[in-house]
Amino acid sequence: MAGQFDVFITIDQNLTYQQNLEGAAIGVITLVAPSNRLTDLLPLVPKMKIVLNTIEPGNVVRIESE
Repeated sequence: MAGQFDVFITIDQNLTYQQNLEGAAIGVITLVAPSNRLTDLLPLVPKMKIVLNTIEPGNVVRIESE
């Protein structure tokens, strides 16, 4: 039996332009940082944890570094 996912987390900023995500069965979180290095992504984790508690299927949330 395949697993089920509620949220897709990506660093692909073009995903929302390439795919129609409205009404999708899962939520999508896009992490926006200067690079995909762990040191650049780690500061986004606290915001991501908050969003993970509230995101609904079909929602697309962009989390950017400051």
